[in-house]
Amino acid sequence: MPKHIAVLMGGMSKEREVSLSTGAGVCKHLKAMGYKVSAIDMDENVAEKLKKAKPDVAFIALHGTYGEDGRIQGLLEIMKIPYTHSGFLASAMAMEKNIAKKFFIEAGITMPPGKLYEVEELFKLSRKKKEPMKKPFVVKPVNNGSSVGVYIFQKNDKFVFKDNWEYGPYALVEKYIPGRELACAVLDGKAIGVIELRPHKGFYDYQAKYTAGKTLHLMPAPIHPKAYKQAMKMAEMAHRALGCRGATRSDFRYDDTNGEPGKLYLLEINTHPGMTPLSMLPEIAAYAGISFDELLERLIESATLDNI
Repeated sequence: MPKHIAVLMGGMSKEREVSLSTGAGVCKHLKAMGYKVSAIDMDENVAEKLKKAKPDVAFIALHGTYGEDGRIQGLLEIMKIPYTHSGFLASAMAMEKNIAKKFFIEAGITMPPGKLYEVEELFKLSRKKKEPMKKPFVVKPVNNGSSVGVYIFQKNDKFVFKDNWEYGPYALVEKYIPGRELACAVLDGKAIGVIELRPHKGFYDYQAKYTAGKTLHLMPAPIHPKAYKQAMKMAEMAHRALGCRGATRSDFRYDDTNGEPGKLYLLEINTHPGMTPLSMLPEIAAYAGISFDELLERLIESATLDNI
């Protein structure tokens, strides 16, 4: 069993605070389990920090850019430090939603129809009072998590795309899928459960995800058994399609507006699910009989290098 774990947390993305919460919880439990733990706030000096710490394994508790997009994974490959969760290639592909979407569709997974746009083109359409597709639709960054930068335009909403967009030169425009918000966790290649998220107001955005009391968690998801089974299967397919390892969480929209069993649409896969008190992975794992400590143990046991 590895004795010294470096928990990489914080970082430089817009999800820094969530990562700090994840990292704090992971550190606390690992110390109680008897590990030597080094908490490392990732910045431009992370290589020096890792070199000084000399860990047996790096536990990646980072979210967003630099943390789950393959960059820190590539550094750990170079430094020969085994790390948790998916490898650098799977992480990079999952973070780029337009790239991941191609792999998922090729694997036979149903996704919302949509198109990749240059942001400048969306600005022009907005100024001309034109729309990129028939409403309702969603505009979202191609490489952000936690619903950061997601905009939903319903039937009666005016399409206004302002020039303060700060999420890169491209955006995904996808058909809005009505219905319910689901998530399925996969651990070591096997789906372990499906949860439903019901925000008390609006959609499941950043505030709904990380503010206590804003979202009702229903575990297991109270959906048709066929839909539950299909979500488990699709999550495993998505995990395999990108070559993921460790734990992943696939997010779905479940359109049951015309009755059940309804239809499932994969939205995205998260290769570094949160481990905060409000996060879905630990909650799903607990329902499956996997304690938080066991979850950490299994992630550490699966830590490795891609060696590509």
